[in-house]
Amino acid sequence: MIVIARMICLLLACACVTGTALAQKYPIKTVRIIVPQLPGDSCDTLARLLGHKMGERLGQQFVVDNRPGASGTIGLAMTAQAPADGYTMACGQGGNMSVIPHTMKQVPYNALKDFAPIALVSTNYLALVVHPSTPFRNVGQFIKYLKANPGKVTFASNGEGAFLHMATEMFRSNVGFEYLHIPFKGVPQMGAELMSGRVDAGFASFTGMHPFIVSGRVRLLGIAKEKRAPNYPDFPTIAESVPGFSSGGWFGFVAPANVSKDIIAILNRETNAALKQPDIQKKLEALGLDLWTESPEYFGALLKSEYDKYGKVARDIGLVPK
Repeated sequence: MIVIARMICLLLACACVTGTALAQKYPIKTVRIIVPQLPGDSCDTLARLLGHKMGERLGQQFVVDNRPGASGTIGLAMTAQAPADGYTMACGQGGNMSVIPHTMKQVPYNALKDFAPIALVSTNYLALVVHPSTPFRNVGQFIKYLKANPGKVTFASNGEGAFLHMATEMFRSNVGFEYLHIPFKGVPQMGAELMSGRVDAGFASFTGMHPFIVSGRVRLLGIAKEKRAPNYPDFPTIAESVPGFSSGGWFGFVAPANVSKDIIAILNRETNAALKQPDIQKKLEALGLDLWTESPEYFGALLKSEYDKYGKVARDIGLVPK
């Protein structure tokens, strides 16, 4: 028995040494970054910029592989099913990892169990905007009207149960009002309807709306952030009228579950190193993104918190997944 116990200990020790040795040599070939959206999307931009920097530092290519479709679930399912060897990773985001699991009937992955968090890359925030023809100049005026005129204001979203619909429901539950929901097939159509004046209001990405806010095609009432954005100190927050209210998206790198912790540590280190490069910071902050350089554990905790938050919203409104 003693001999057998010693052999088991020896085998376990060898396994640990082998895993560490493999991590020290990693990567020895091209790393694929699956982007579950079309080229030009925020995830795509992040993956290409950071992947290039990571490849330069590690001496191997990090190649972006766009796999759009089904609200990002196709690309993430491919990632979850890939070998857990560290040579496949993906850019996940709040919509397809925190919201869709509660609003889509058949999601081909478990967002909390099928992925190993690598690094939170960036967060952005939503903007509450209205058409310029409306009389609302600030969040306070808007809330007063919403409460006095239940069901009269139309809110656009990018689909029933989609991220922007959930943000609107969070706002409604915090304030207490009724509205008419007008869902569209996607963000571009929703934005066009907002700017045409065919709908009154909506939440949308601040990054995407910023050019139209500046040009006057939509009016910003507030950004869904607890504190004013450093780059836009003159823009008010919704939290100034609704204390504590915040809603925004996030982007982060994930790998298939069971990738070794040593490899995850390397990818986390290199992602954070890339994010600290001045040229990367300048490009991404110009897009209105807040950059993060935290641990895999921090990202995992954020994912769980966001997953639980939007699960509660979906349950509270009685949303039936479709």
